[in-house]
Amino acid sequence: IVLSKDSQPIVGAHVVVKGSLVAAVTDLDGYFELVNLAPGNYTLQISAVGFKTISQPIEISSAEARQIKIIFEENEIVLPDVTVLGKSDRLFSKTPGSASFINARELDQIQPLSGNEALRRSPGIHVPDEEGIGMRANIGIRGLNPDRSRSLLILEDGIPVALAPYGEPEMYYTPPIDRMSGIEILKGSGQILFGPQTIGGVINYLTKAPPLQSEGKAKIQVGEGGFVNSLLNYGNTFGKTGFNITLLKKRADKVGLTKFDINDLSAKLLLNLTEKSSISMKTGIYHESSNSTYIGITQTMYDQGGQDFTHMAPDDNLDVRRYSLSLNHDYRFNQRIKLKTTAFGYTTTRNWRRQDFSSNANSTDKPSNWTGVTWGDESVPGGAIYMRNSTGNRNRQFEVAGLESQLTISHDFLGFRNQLKTGARYLHEVAHEQRVNGTKYNVDSGDLREDEQRTGEAISAYVQNMTDFNEKISIHYGLRLERFDYRRDIARRPFNIGGTSQIRDTILVKDSQLSQLIPGVGFTWKPMTNLAIYGGIHKGFAPPRTKDAISGSGEVYELDAERSTNYELGLRSIPTPGVRLEVTGFYMDFSNQIIPVSESSGGIGSGLVNGGETMHRGVESAIQLDLSELAGWLESKLEFDLNTTFLNAEFIGDRTKDGSNLDGKSTPYAPKFLLNSALTFQNISGFGFRLTANYVGEQFADELNTVTPSPDGRNGIIPAFHTFDGNLFYSNERWNTTFTLSVKNLTNERYIANRRPQGIRVGLPRWINFGAEYRF
Repeated sequence: IVLSKDSQPIVGAHVVVKGSLVAAVTDLDGYFELVNLAPGNYTLQISAVGFKTISQPIEISSAEARQIKIIFEENEIVLPDVTVLGKSDRLFSKTPGSASFINARELDQIQPLSGNEALRRSPGIHVPDEEGIGMRANIGIRGLNPDRSRSLLILEDGIPVALAPYGEPEMYYTPPIDRMSGIEILKGSGQILFGPQTIGGVINYLTKAPPLQSEGKAKIQVGEGGFVNSLLNYGNTFGKTGFNITLLKKRADKVGLTKFDINDLSAKLLLNLTEKSSISMKTGIYHESSNSTYIGITQTMYDQGGQDFTHMAPDDNLDVRRYSLSLNHDYRFNQRIKLKTTAFGYTTTRNWRRQDFSSNANSTDKPSNWTGVTWGDESVPGGAIYMRNSTGNRNRQFEVAGLESQLTISHDFLGFRNQLKTGARYLHEVAHEQRVNGTKYNVDSGDLREDEQRTGEAISAYVQNMTDFNEKISIHYGLRLERFDYRRDIARRPFNIGGTSQIRDTILVKDSQLSQLIPGVGFTWKPMTNLAIYGGIHKGFAPPRTKDAISGSGEVYELDAERSTNYELGLRSIPTPGVRLEVTGFYMDFSNQIIPVSESSGGIGSGLVNGGETMHRGVESAIQLDLSELAGWLESKLEFDLNTTFLNAEFIGDRTKDGSNLDGKSTPYAPKFLLNSALTFQNISGFGFRLTANYVGEQFADELNTVTPSPDGRNGIIPAFHTFDGNLFYSNERWNTTFTLSVKNLTNERYIANRRPQGIRVGLPRWINFGAEYRF
């Protein structure tokens, strides 16, 4: 058994027999079991987040059963709490909802080209690829619209990363998966501590903390299409001061249809001021340049084949620059009371040059500024695209600053053990947006068509208490308040004057506000050892985008915030050593789901409307089998896992669009079935492999559930598809090196990954890369 100094069980501690692949993880009561060890002397290495790693020698005699008790000591260097699931709750024994944790070992075995591959390892998550690299994640949870990941809260080390968390919660920047040490995913109850997006869930990317001793690695990957990915990381601790620095350089000439160049620098500094107080600082610099584009191929181009990765607008260019800084102060008054204060700020510049084009949907006449380039089939109305000798430059800059304090109090109210968390946050955000129309197909400058600024001031407060009635039953209950004041200042825009569109300077200023109370309650019940049942109810809330709630003419739309009531019931268990499972049933009742018509979702870019009532229900399951532990293997490790999602997400109530009633129709991009599975083998010699399978059921691209594809490729059913990925690896501990060979899409499956933003995106073909890592 593994316990803390105050005799509390440490859940999820890793126990490894050094020099072998025999390992175990402590269960809900802190127990672990190692079986089939031959007589002899061994050394156990036990580790857990927030505690000193322990090496424990043991001697096994013939047919002897040994029992040992291990007492953990906390690290002298107190690491800042940047998690959403808790340091010692990796088995989620007291998490009142569905949760997943993707650790560093899992990321190493996936060798992901993009973070999308890692996120698919969690049930209930649908991530349609856009450019194949994952630079702009489109994450949908339980049938929610995945467009730009608007329906969930995405964090990095507990700090929001969206362009503007309230007014424009879009993921034009996604934290690079290459420098992550783990990903936390919280989908159910327990979201009261986080906001403003509380409908779909919380995803928290975790970066490496400063190590207690000198530690570093150099890693390089090379692949097809001129792909080169290099990473250098080093960290150390001197006395009470620790640091960690990561430099990432990633580029390719063409992966799929995308050329890109990414430079990313991340640094952490941790200073323990006293035994009770510590301060940490994190800074980040991210530069990206790519030929990302909105335009995709037409249906006729896809049907004919041979043009899957044709870049129809090769001079399109997206430039993203992000600078971030955060300061975190932790103060422990005593063992029961802790205060955490975080100040953060970041700025994101997103300038996107996109070549204009038109289609032959209504006329076969070429546009007056036609470049002479036509894609598709002119004989089919809507099946041809005419490229124009002009650009639309969408230039946006976002500035976000926030301050949050959280007080944690452990208390014994009414004789029960309780933990109270209460806090408040102030957040300020500004968005500057310009539309510059160029008169050539490849220019950044031109006529200023639109110019505006959007500002937001948000105040949130929350209180959540967890009560342990006994060792088996815990209840979480809390309340969150969100208030958002927003304003739109328009300085230049087109006006309809005398029947023609004319651009004029103007002064259009309008503001509005919304407030929402968000309650939630959840429970965990351990009726027996190694079985936890959980459930909960919480309100979901997401404010509308500022540019959609206030029109370009200054009109305040009666556009409600998204509101939902989310229900969840499930169980997680370790029925026997080597077997883990989780099953969750969920029901989400939306009183109003907002259906975007933004350009990124395939719409016209304005006029977001209330989507009406929707209903999402389904079952998620995850099972993990350590086949080597079940078989008693000592020199090899064989693991199998399977994640599935059964989902029904549909519109409820009468609402018409284009003369069709949407009642009972499926919501867009909500496949009814998802599956992800992996088989992993590793031998004590250092050799191993990972085979991953992914299946996505058929889905619709629009609210009308159009089956027949439209000629431009934007609407129509997206057929089901499956892919297999393979990864070979060899680790030499004496040389501190690991070599990898990864193959994505082993069978070279051809499939439609997306019909957004504006046409078909074909999934990446078979793609091979080699990697080497040296640890020092």
